[in-house]
Amino acid sequence: MATLLKTTTEIQKKKNKGKVTLGGDDNAVAGPSEKKGTNTGGEGYKPRKDKTLMLCSRGVTQRMRHLMRDLEVLLPHTKKDSKLDTKSSLHLLNELADLHSCSNTLYFEARRHEDLYMWISRSPNGPSIKCHVQNIHTMDELKMTGNCLRGSRGLVAFDGAWEGEEHTRLMKEVFTHTFSVPKTSRRLKPFIDHVLLFSLLDGKIWFRNYQIIEKDPLVANGPPVPSLVEIGPRFVLTPIRIFEGSFGGPTLYSNAEFISPAATRASHKKAAGEKYRVRKHGEEKREERRKRIREDVGEDELARKKVFA
Repeated sequence: MATLLKTTTEIQKKKNKGKVTLGGDDNAVAGPSEKKGTNTGGEGYKPRKDKTLMLCSRGVTQRMRHLMRDLEVLLPHTKKDSKLDTKSSLHLLNELADLHSCSNTLYFEARRHEDLYMWISRSPNGPSIKCHVQNIHTMDELKMTGNCLRGSRGLVAFDGAWEGEEHTRLMKEVFTHTFSVPKTSRRLKPFIDHVLLFSLLDGKIWFRNYQIIEKDPLVANGPPVPSLVEIGPRFVLTPIRIFEGSFGGPTLYSNAEFISPAATRASHKKAAGEKYRVRKHGEEKREERRKRIREDVGEDELARKKVFA
């Protein structure tokens, strides 16, 4: 690792002096550069060329489509594909990623037209993460004052809670490869003007997107005071499982506290049905009590049907 960092530093120094050659270009291949005669300790610089395949299943709603569109704008290294017809044969996504030369897959799975699940996978060998998406707010819905250049690179930031456990460090690595834009992307613009923040709190992952402002807009000629302004979108991810393979395989981590939204809705319906049964039972007991009182007291002698018989 130290040799690789030293090599990267030497290449950057050559660039600054304007003496970089073809053997020290950013698109060089890893390995000893014997033909060029440069000695870098037996290792050369290999740029990261990650591409992310983004697609969804049938049954997505309008808000889900808008979320995918916002993420596509933020990530210029993504490639879109048509909707996946099947929900059981997820291994087909590895073949689609191979056809598009993508090493990451971002798959949105919709269920019952109201529940959204996000699969984040390293294709084709894994690992893969399955998350439940909640509290979705798109850019059009938020109408924040922040703005960024379309196609610019975004800094991917994580808070300190990600280093606590092994599964969180694994998720951090997968999120870094999926959401960080490599500088070899074709649609990339050489600007860094926003930050993608992943915060870990209460067992959930909170996503926010902020614009980096160098100067205060209210003070024209003032000193540079960096600040952050939210752009959007925003959503919350609840990790469910981490699989060893891509879209399957042995389970590396399982969230025991996760309750599916279908089970939550079923419990709410059961509670509402229990209130209905209690009310009906009270009405039956009240009717029985009135009937028993009428039988015990007997018929009134001054009743209307006796007086006006």
